[in-house]
Amino acid sequence: MALFEARTSAEDGRAVVSLVGECDLTVRDELTAALLAAVDSAPVTVVDLAGLRFIDSSGVHGLVKGHHAAQRQGHRLHVVNASGTVAQVLEMTGIGQLLAPPVNGTGPVS
Repeated sequence: MALFEARTSAEDGRAVVSLVGECDLTVRDELTAALLAAVDSAPVTVVDLAGLRFIDSSGVHGLVKGHHAAQRQGHRLHVVNASGTVAQVLEMTGIGQLLAPPVNGTGPVS
C-alpha cells in the first residue's frame, strides 16, 4: 500500500474524499489537488479521515486551503471520522471544530 492515497467519489450529490495513510509535506500537492477538484465538483465535500494514520501541518494547511476554496464558491467542506493522533492534531489546531459537519440533521454526516 502507498503511504498516502486520496480517493474521490460522488455520493448523494456530494463529493467524498477518503484519505488513507500518512499526510505530510511529501503529499501536499496531491492532497490539495484532490480537495480542490472535489470542491469544484459538488456543493458539499466530505473528507473522510477514517483511513488516515498521520497528519502534519502541511495536511492541515491543505484542509484549510480546501475550506477557503469551498467558501469562495459558496460551498462547504467538512471532515469526518478522525481518530487517534489525527483527531488530536485537528483538535489542537481548531480545524476539527471549524470543519465539523452540522449536527442538526441538515448537513452531511458520515
